[in-house]
Formats: sequence, C-alpha cells, structure tokens
Amino acid sequence: MTTCLITDLGFISYSDAFALQRRLVAARKAGAIDDVFLLCEHPHVITLGRNANRSNLLASEPVLRQKAVELHETNRGGDITYHGPGQIVGYPILNLAHLRRDVGWYVRTLEEVMIRASSNFGVTAYRVAERTGIWVEAGGKEEKLAAIGVHISRWVTSHGFAYNVSTDLRYFDLIIPCGIVGRKATSLEKLLSRSVSLDEVKPLLTHHLGNLFSLTPCPTSSEQLLATLAHSEPSVTSS
Repeated sequence: MTTCLITDLGFISYSDAFALQRRLVAARKAGAIDDVFLLCEHPHVITLGRNANRSNLLASEPVLRQKAVELHETNRGGDITYHGPGQIVGYPILNLAHLRRDVGWYVRTLEEVMIRASSNFGVTAYRVAERTGIWVEAGGKEEKLAAIGVHISRWVTSHGFAYNVSTDLRYFDLIIPCGIVGRKATSLEKLLSRSVSLDEVKPLLTHHLGNLFSLTPCPTSSEQLLATLAHSEPSVTSS
C-alpha cells in the first residue's frame, strides 16, 4: 500500500490552501513526495469552477463585501460553490497513475468516502446520476450534503470535496449551488438535529479514503509537511 501523508491545516484562507496545493502537485508530479490528503476549513468564500455560469451567483459584490465573503475563480471542475466555517474541505493530492487512470472512478470513490462517513452517523447518503456529490432525502426532498470539484494534471489530483457538518446553510442562498435550481444544501447537524464537531468526522473521512484508495495514512503536522515540501522543491525545480 502507498503511504499518504494526512495533514489537517485547520482554518486557512482559500488562496493559501490553493497555493499550497499547487506546490504539492508539482512535487507529486516529480515524485518528490508521497500522496497527500489535506483537511481544512475555510473562511466564507464562493468559488467559481472552470464551467461556472456567473448567473448562478445571486449576490452582488456589495452584498458579498458586507457579509465578508470572498469570491475566487479556480481551475477545478464544476460550477459554483460555497465554503465556510463548519464545513470540512478535503484536498487529496494523489497520483492516479499509481492507483487507476480513471477520472470517473476517482470521483465516484470520493463520493463513496463521504457516503460511508455519513453512514457511520446513521445517515443514508447516495449518488444522483449526472449530479456530482452526495445527496440525502430530507422531508420528502432531495438535498445536497457534500460537493465535489476536482482538477487532474498528468494524473495528479487537486481540489476535492466539501462536506457540510455544521455549516451555516444561509450562505448557500447567495448562489445556486453547483448550478442546480431547486435543490438545497443540508448539513450533518441539520440531519441529526444535534451538534456535530468537525473532529468527529475527519477521522472517518481519513479512514475511508485510506481504505478505498488502498493508502496507508501517515499523520503529518503542517510543519512537517511544509518541511518535507521545502526539502523536495530543489529536485522539483531541477526536474
């Protein structure tokens, strides 16, 4: 089994996490580091994927400023989404050339990671054809519990998933999530009608990711990861 460095970045800005991903992707392409799985939580931010339709952004720039919500264009797939406190964002930096060269399989496996983590809480989540992410039945309606948007370059992955744990769902009213009209976002807390901490969920996501991708998790602090990355970068530059 391949080693995967597991690093919890904690609360980090979207731009800082994006910059770190770019460095990790370059190092992974060069074979200078192992696979990496980043877990984090972002301040309020709306991101636009490569296929985003700006009409799915419902709030004006003054409203976004008033609510302290940043807006970022990004190179992940998919449309528009929201990240914020109470949401676990997972960024796997994996070399699919060593696992399976199949983008569809990769996305379905990320969905399965979250489906299994939800099941650990007694929540039945499922896939919906042609709608990436995971969904649940709530009050007779279909609601989205987690979103996925990935980028793959030379079979190295970046970006990933956003799993709503205790997210303030009112912020999703600023957008049409993933460009799907008439579908609301939900959270684990809302479904369970109780408080849920991110620390309850992160180990489950890590466990299922390791299991499903046949990776051996290696817990690594942010400081250790950055030191490993800095050590690898001279070989990345020379390659």
